[in-house]
Amino acid sequence: MASKLIERTRWLEKEVRKRMKESSATQLLGFSLEAVEKGRAVLRMDIRERHKQIHGVVHGGVLAALADNTAAIAAYTMIARGRELATVEMKINFLMPVAGEHAIAEARVLRAGRNFIVTECEIRTRKGELAAKALLTFGAAGGYSLRR
Repeated sequence: MASKLIERTRWLEKEVRKRMKESSATQLLGFSLEAVEKGRAVLRMDIRERHKQIHGVVHGGVLAALADNTAAIAAYTMIARGRELATVEMKINFLMPVAGEHAIAEARVLRAGRNFIVTECEIRTRKGELAAKALLTFGAAGGYSLRR
């Protein structure tokens, strides 16, 4: 049983890394995969000048994109192959500014239904302080692809 779990985790990591390389936005923002398992994902963003707003801290939109990507990966671990996800709702609270070397986002699935998946994501500073908390809902469509 443990070997099947390890095998699935390795497969998930490989698939997520492949999909992330296909995303121009993910590449542009510099998100990298730290961990993925069923119902959970962790992404890291090394903070660069391009991420900051005029006050020298990471722009809220960049943090929202980090939360959205991390939560989507966690949600994808819960659906069958061939299904696609789209964010249908997102709420984020910014609790403190992020200005350090990197930020870590950890998302987990709260509930996976037939058509919707609800997740939460926490973004922490390099020191481990909670900087943002998001709640996201994804619509899961079977037999439908976002690609043409």
